[in-house]
Amino acid sequence: MVVVEVNGYTIEPGANLEGAYLTGANLEGANLERANLEGANLERANLERANLERANLTRANLTRANLVGAYLGWTDLTEANFVGADLRGAYLGWANLVGADLSGANLRRAILEGARLQGADLEGVGLTEANLERVGLGWANLTEANLVGANLRRAILEGARLQGADLEGAGLTEANLVGANLTEANLAGANLAGANLGWANLKEAKLTGARADRNTDFPPGFDAVATGVITV
Repeated sequence: MVVVEVNGYTIEPGANLEGAYLTGANLEGANLERANLEGANLERANLERANLERANLTRANLTRANLVGAYLGWTDLTEANFVGADLRGAYLGWANLVGADLSGANLRRAILEGARLQGADLEGVGLTEANLERVGLGWANLTEANLVGANLRRAILEGARLQGADLEGAGLTEANLVGANLTEANLAGANLAGANLGWANLKEAKLTGARADRNTDFPPGFDAVATGVITV
């Protein structure tokens, strides 16, 4: 096995890098599977295509880091800082992102199936065409988020803040949006079949061409037909 050293730290699977200072480090393609990076500083680091499967990145600083195509499946990212990070095409399936800050991050076409993001900050995040099936986003902040064409099938968005979010063409089949704030959100052409929007705030939301079925649950007194919803 080739041992790689960066900034005096040994980069290898299972490495103990707790609190490591790796700001701006080039870790492209690095194998850090099951490594301990708790509290590490990886600001602006290059982690493109890196393997971080099942690693511990609790409270790590990944501000503006390059994680394009990185593998973070089953990784612990609790309260990690991803502000402005590039995660296009990254795999974060079943990762723990509870309380993480992803505001302004780019997750276009990223895979987050089954990930836990309860209470996370995703304000202004780019999730165009991302896979968020069965993701837990209860009480998360998705204000002004771009979710155009995203797959949110069976996602838990209870109490989530989605003010001004763009969900045009998004798949929300059987999603839980109970009590979510969708004020001024764009849901044009979205698939709402079987979705639960009970007690959601849909004030000034755009629903033209959104598709619903007999199992879709809208807030009490909400006139879906008048807003342009198509029942199929």
